[in-house]
Amino acid sequence: MAGADAASSDNAQRQGVRELRRVAAIDIGTNSTHLLVAAVDPSLRTFSVVLAEKSTTRLGERDAATGHLSEEALARGMDALRRFTDLAASHQVEQIVTAATSAVREAPNGRQFLQQVKDELDLDVDLVSGPEEARLIYLGVLSGMSFGDRPHLLLDIGGGSTELILADGRDARALTSTRVGAVRLQRDFVREDPLPPKGQAFLRAYIQGSLEPAVDKVRRRIKPGETPVMVATSGTAMAIGALAASEDDRAPLKLHGYRLDRDRLDRVVDRLVTLSPEQRKGLAPINDRRAEIIVPGALILQTTMQMLDVEEMVLSERALREGLIVDWMLRHGLLEDRFSFQSSIRQRTVIHQVQRFAVDQQRAERVAKHALCLYDNTAGVLHRDTGLGRELLWAAAMLHACGQHINLSAYHKHSWYLIRHGELLGYSETEHLMVAAIARYHRRSLPKKRHEAWQALQTRSERRTVSEMALLLRLASALDRRPEPVVDSIRVKTKQGILSLELVPERLNQNLSLEQWSLEGCSLVLQEATGLALKVKVQQ
Repeated sequence: MAGADAASSDNAQRQGVRELRRVAAIDIGTNSTHLLVAAVDPSLRTFSVVLAEKSTTRLGERDAATGHLSEEALARGMDALRRFTDLAASHQVEQIVTAATSAVREAPNGRQFLQQVKDELDLDVDLVSGPEEARLIYLGVLSGMSFGDRPHLLLDIGGGSTELILADGRDARALTSTRVGAVRLQRDFVREDPLPPKGQAFLRAYIQGSLEPAVDKVRRRIKPGETPVMVATSGTAMAIGALAASEDDRAPLKLHGYRLDRDRLDRVVDRLVTLSPEQRKGLAPINDRRAEIIVPGALILQTTMQMLDVEEMVLSERALREGLIVDWMLRHGLLEDRFSFQSSIRQRTVIHQVQRFAVDQQRAERVAKHALCLYDNTAGVLHRDTGLGRELLWAAAMLHACGQHINLSAYHKHSWYLIRHGELLGYSETEHLMVAAIARYHRRSLPKKRHEAWQALQTRSERRTVSEMALLLRLASALDRRPEPVVDSIRVKTKQGILSLELVPERLNQNLSLEQWSLEGCSLVLQEATGLALKVKVQQ
């Protein structure tokens, strides 16, 4: 597997201390200004988020007569930027990368504001165009989500503009930016709240007319036979996703990767448009500021899905500010290209967690190697997986021992918790749960209905895959008895209800009695799970 090969070849990570580079990104938007401080790992060629801050600056509140950024908005913006630059300096960042978007680029005094920022804070702010904003959003989403071999439609609803992007893992096919956003629509058109039916109909028609050029451009670049995945970013999408998730039996720990179909979206929007601002503020997943502008934003999201005839969307917590970090890495030679970053996103995030949890990486790689060997040689015998389970097995094998520094005797339970609550970029919520569960059941008892890890799995197929991969990991980890490598490979044979495993030692005449004994200890579980007897021998 590519992940195992990438992990094995990454010798730099075995040298102890890693030199991390701190970079900050500031996104000056129409509704909010965001700060992100990232720790960039040059050897892994990835980054992790150290700090994320947000200030609702409302730069979109402009003077009605002149279109200028108001004095109050300028003061809020300067206060936020002053705090954010101080915070970034406290983290000893080597550079602050910035982007100012539609509110600043459209205001007649926008450049004066940026000059004031330069004079008072010595901060150079890039005033980005609509297409450049879309490109940075694409890079941000790319850094946190696996595109696979399908094109993706990325939708970012801002305060002043909406970006619609058609992209795949290699490049963006269409980058569009339309001057329609949640704050702009609220400011220009909402005179009554809740919106009366005529007001709703007008807004929907206005949004559709505004977005038609962007939607047409995207449609022309979708190839015959392709079915793109829709990804929604921004505060509006996250708030709507949080409202929908609050109705689930088990709400997700985080919204990144959360899926929402159009029927559920319609129900949420239909409810929102009937509520007064005070009633919306009473909804737990929505803060007071978001409650004021969420209806126009929700109508943009709903209308876009209808225009594109998309039945489901996936939420992404990563967008423009993470894109600024990826762009910085590209410009500093820390990424060869976008595709190399995307193609290894799953492997990079797993290795990052290995290092974060102080897992012995060399031992984890040996367990993963043996687990994948068993997977490849027991198809139709120990598993009926068609490919997905192999990647999940590798990830679980690399992380299965992460709970050992908490409690050795029950470390599998702690490993489940750490993996479950950690960040696995490029994995869906379901896949994340499955990786954690595979690690949970690689030792001790088989799954039971009362277990939280088992209850979190939604379908019979997910549970079967977890059971099969956990059994393979159980066998592989049974060989991990000593700090040094002693088993070179495993030879697998099945015949007449017997699974025969022959251990090939690293060195001639090496004693593998400990490993043989450990494997034989899996006999009862193997028999219970598969009906197969286990026979273990050592190559002489």
